[in-house]
Amino acid sequence: MTDDTVELEARLEEAESFEPPESFVEQANVSDPEIYDEFEDNWPECWERAADLLDWYEDYDTVLEDDDAPFYKWFTGGSLNASYNCLDRHLDDRGDEVAIEWIGELGETRTFTYEELHRKVNEFAAALREMGVGEDDVVTMYLPMIPELPIAMLACARIGAPHSVVFAGFSADALATRMESAVSEYLITCDGYYRRGDPLHHKEKADKGVSQVDHDVETVVVDRLGDEYDHPMGADEHDYGDLVAEQEGAEVEPVERDAEDMLFLMYTSGTTGEPKGVKHTTAGYLSYVSWTSHAVLDIKPEDTYWCAADIGWITGHSYIVYGPLSLGTTSVMYEGTPDYPEKDRLWEIVEDYEVDIYYTAPTAIRAYMKWGSEYPDKHDLSSLRLMGTVGEPINPRAWKWYYKHIGHENCPIVDTWWQTETGGMMVTTLPAIGTMKPGSAGPPLPGIDAQIVDTQGEPVEAGRAGYLTVQKPWPGMLRTVYKNDDRYISEYWTEYSDPDADEWVYFPEDGAKLDEDGYITVLGRVDDVLNVSGHRLGTMEIESAIVGVKGVAEAAVVGGHHDVKGEAVYAYVITEEGYEGDEELYDRIVEGVEDGIGPIARPEDIIFTPELPKTRSGKIMRRLLEDIANEDELGDTSTLRNPDVVEDIQEKVQKD
Repeated sequence: MTDDTVELEARLEEAESFEPPESFVEQANVSDPEIYDEFEDNWPECWERAADLLDWYEDYDTVLEDDDAPFYKWFTGGSLNASYNCLDRHLDDRGDEVAIEWIGELGETRTFTYEELHRKVNEFAAALREMGVGEDDVVTMYLPMIPELPIAMLACARIGAPHSVVFAGFSADALATRMESAVSEYLITCDGYYRRGDPLHHKEKADKGVSQVDHDVETVVVDRLGDEYDHPMGADEHDYGDLVAEQEGAEVEPVERDAEDMLFLMYTSGTTGEPKGVKHTTAGYLSYVSWTSHAVLDIKPEDTYWCAADIGWITGHSYIVYGPLSLGTTSVMYEGTPDYPEKDRLWEIVEDYEVDIYYTAPTAIRAYMKWGSEYPDKHDLSSLRLMGTVGEPINPRAWKWYYKHIGHENCPIVDTWWQTETGGMMVTTLPAIGTMKPGSAGPPLPGIDAQIVDTQGEPVEAGRAGYLTVQKPWPGMLRTVYKNDDRYISEYWTEYSDPDADEWVYFPEDGAKLDEDGYITVLGRVDDVLNVSGHRLGTMEIESAIVGVKGVAEAAVVGGHHDVKGEAVYAYVITEEGYEGDEELYDRIVEGVEDGIGPIARPEDIIFTPELPKTRSGKIMRRLLEDIANEDELGDTSTLRNPDVVEDIQEKVQKD
């Protein structure tokens, strides 16, 4: 290691904030700091900026209708079509430019220009109509990351049929529950797909799910595996390839949709155990994801942009499909896993496609750290202009690794907080304006009134933890829980609202901390808060302190029963390559937690493990780790991508 490298490492370790490069500021879509004041002084008309990014059939009369709060309505009187905004309006200027670059698990590629994507969407829209799909019919999609998924979404939007995408990793039961809830009579699925080079027979799950639905279902099956899986086709099943071949060259006029018409449903987990159908509408949602893609991700039509999420989640809806395509850019889709066939697969793609903007999850970044910097170092990543993170808070150490080894200190990082329910980003820096603070998402976006409050709903002082709330509506917000307005109010608008005074406060159930500059650090879900000897401690805060210790790659913290404290801190830790989970590292972790938070957060035990139990989307299943800490019977492990690790950790704890 050279002296320059040592000096750089020391500087990065000590730095608490970073400024965007001047070269980025000069070219940014949004670079005037006065935008915050402009949005505040001109609220809610400030959101006309977002609406102006779209093409309308009929102009809206009113920006915001709030006379039936919290059932807010945006851009009422206006009409538009999402498919038209993502495709047709780009044809004159960008018809020959690439809309989607798709890279398959096995290395195969497919490229769709805007003209080609427009043709594919029209043909499938015609096929759906031929099947009987009409306006407001909910079409369920149970597809992996293949091009037919965004094609199907845009085809549905074209004919005014809301779509409901179910993540391909979910079980047959999860599919059935969502189709029943949405009363969805149409399903688009596939024969299978590849994971780590092996074919997965997806249609078996789809068939099982459909068999549990009480109403009749017509199914369209995309052929992904070819001759590798000879699947039977039932009477109510159609081959995707045959359907679109019959509609070759067909053109479907986009249906004019009211601003408040539903664009899609997305089901998310609920406190009652029953998934919630989050309803997003055409104008508010589309304008908001277009504006945040423009302002936060700095997307330009000439960019090659890559959001490494799955379209089965809201991130993929907003920032793979609708946001980027509405702006006419090139959106990259990757079917596979980040370490197949080698651990440099992602960086190979960045180099080969000269990716300008890369948006991924902290979970993935921690995996890259664990694998080592030698993998990105093999590739030329100089095309990158901006990077982002999404899905959970990122700890400062992972942020700095990302900044140095992937962005080479030339790329601003936007650390974004938002939810399925919010539709798009809510708290983050504007990359050409805001100072970046590793570990802190940043201030609320212009026009977003996010406040940190105590249990009484009063604002907390800087440096204190509290509860994140949103005090004003925003265009991308959910409109209701599908067919359950009462649940919409009880789950989101009860905790801090005063209905008698017509004061409505949205509560996303996240804990957060505010600093003296108005930056928000999200500490995690309220149910991810431990109560140790009467002190409320955010698991995220403790995990950040642990991962800040040299030699630690990843950590998960849960609470366990304790006779004296009520609840004690248990930490599960993955070490970096070259480090052992020994007594020395154990002591350094304890010291790091005590220094960073205080002795009250000292872990009761630290369990070193090569893996953590994770869902197929990469989220840590802390519930199972709590079961282990409490010596309870293990819950369901069927949704894990690595179920064997749970028993391994359990055996290790029992031996210790």
